[in-house]
Amino acid sequence: MFDSPFHSQDQFRAAFLRGLTGLLQAPDLGSHILVHANAIFDDAIYGKLRPTLKRRFNLLSEHCRDALVHGHDMGGSADDQMVFLKLMAIGFDGLHATEFRRLRDWELQFNHIRSFRPARMSDESVEGISQPFDSRGFHFNKPFLRKEVFWAGELLDVSVELLYNKFPFLPLHGLLVPDREAEHAQLLTRRYHEFIWSLCEVLGKQLPGWGVGFNSYGASASVNHLHFQSFIRQQSLPITEDHWRHNGGDRDYPLDCEVFTGHGAAWERIAALHEAQTPYNLIYLPRCLYCLPRKPQGSYSHAAWSNGFAWYELAGGFTTFRHEDFDTLDDEAVEEELKKLALG
Repeated sequence: MFDSPFHSQDQFRAAFLRGLTGLLQAPDLGSHILVHANAIFDDAIYGKLRPTLKRRFNLLSEHCRDALVHGHDMGGSADDQMVFLKLMAIGFDGLHATEFRRLRDWELQFNHIRSFRPARMSDESVEGISQPFDSRGFHFNKPFLRKEVFWAGELLDVSVELLYNKFPFLPLHGLLVPDREAEHAQLLTRRYHEFIWSLCEVLGKQLPGWGVGFNSYGASASVNHLHFQSFIRQQSLPITEDHWRHNGGDRDYPLDCEVFTGHGAAWERIAALHEAQTPYNLIYLPRCLYCLPRKPQGSYSHAAWSNGFAWYELAGGFTTFRHEDFDTLDDEAVEEELKKLALG
């Protein structure tokens, strides 16, 4: 469907920007929100797209005001309408670019536009480790998502679609959906575990910094349609630092973290978690998997500064939506919050 962007980081980034530029020409709210969120996350992309982005924002704002005045439909989904009205309320120049700050052990980011993201099912109280795929719910077969596909084709004999993450929290952030039309629920199987393991090994050679995250059902997965989250980042995730005991160091991580260097042993552990109905988050890196069993979403109360914990948070990265929290959070507050997820 598209030329492969996986040969080098430069090629991937160029294709990523090309796709955003094309989406910016679409006259709908959802496309604008996606491009705006991805651009403002990355200074280099924002520098290239800002003038066109601002013109498009002004045109869409005028369209929405006119629709509201005359009682017409603004167009787009209810979620997109709400997000864009929030953007209109603060104005184009009122939206802050994403900022990062490194604590002793953790990574913080202030991600203004992600605070407007619909929660979907990521913060609902759930039971068990899986639920059947629901064609009436949100899923990646929705026709309006076709335009958000960044790349589609075969990787290691698996049909794959890579969509833009509409509200990114990582560089070159994508949603990787294997065999989309098969309508697999968000329950990992051995086949797709081994596929992602091999994919990280292959692409890690061509795209340094490539990694994949996975949220099981009950571990803050926001969509019950099998998907993974891909990224390419130059800084290591906090969970990979040498001082943690799971990496051979002398300090305990705030919750159980298991490291696997072989896909077979990793799958045995994942299968055991399925049997025990225990939610978990995974971080796949080349020839390495971090597995973190945890309490189910909705079974504990998180602090006001947090919007819930998924794989990125369990890997040591935390998204804040208020600049005050971004400026004042310290290592101890973050560690205490992580401990809430630890299994008793």
